Amino acid sequence: MKSTKQYSILVAAVVLVFLAGFTGPQDAAVFQSQTTSEATPWTDRPFKNNPLDFQFAIVTDRTGGCRPGVFKKAILQVNLLQPEFVMCVGDLVEGYIDNHDTDTLKKQYDEMDAILDSLEMRFFRVPGNHDITDDVMLKEYRKRYGSPYYHFVYKNVLFLIVCTEDPPRGRLGDAGAGIGDTQISYMKRALQDNKSARWTLVFMHRPVFEKPGGKTHEGWAKIEDMLKDRPHTVFAGHAHKYLKREKHGRSYIILATTGGASELSGIAAGAFDHIMWVTMTDQGPRIANLMMDGIHDENVRAGKFKWK
Repeated sequence: MKSTKQYSILVAAVVLVFLAGFTGPQDAAVFQSQTTSEATPWTDRPFKNNPLDFQFAIVTDRTGGCRPGVFKKAILQVNLLQPEFVMCVGDLVEGYIDNHDTDTLKKQYDEMDAILDSLEMRFFRVPGNHDITDDVMLKEYRKRYGSPYYHFVYKNVLFLIVCTEDPPRGRLGDAGAGIGDTQISYMKRALQDNKSARWTLVFMHRPVFEKPGGKTHEGWAKIEDMLKDRPHTVFAGHAHKYLKREKHGRSYIILATTGGASELSGIAAGAFDHIMWVTMTDQGPRIANLMMDGIHDENVRAGKFKWK
């Protein structure tokens, strides 16, 4: 019994020494160098190795006029970047099936599932109006992927996935956006159960916080009111053009496209294909927009090289 206790103490000590290595560059468990002089060829800034920080990627609209191959390329690029997981903001299948053609719908879902199968890390779905256009599509979505709205916590950051197709009325255009009372009650419980979360990240498809005429969608207004006293950031898609707003001192971001219909007229117009890279810190998310045409693997230039 005594040896077991001693072993446990030893293991605990090793773990503490390992964790202590994250405190800064001076700890030999993390950083080692043979340099002994007072002057060093490196700066005195700390290593960015806080174990509570994490990185994830966000991909955005693929459909509403899908450009073949773009989203599939993005998935390969995400594998190069190696985030801890991947989020989306909806519209992964073309949907809008006429005459409840479930065979075509299933083929579209199967195609997307096959693309996502090549992703090396976890992927979190967010439904859009093309993913859930009507009750038939909602039934198939639930059968395959479960609830269209949910939440999870990762390293004490709360992720809220809001379904803006509740109930589904995709063919009505922007007038079809909905967030039902049952979902609002669910979000209220999720927020109450996670009051100590250090940040809340909200993902939705339609930017219901940016309705024409400056009005906020009634259902979203209720959720937004619950968020006002806690640090949060909101991500959406649907518009196929990038836009950032400051609201209540918080960032509300509409992503552009990852293969969806786009003029591709450039950054100034907000029309481009991109992958969003998010580093979560205690001060909030640090966001980088990676243009897809600027991400290449190690073979970007391969072949023979002649030394001069």
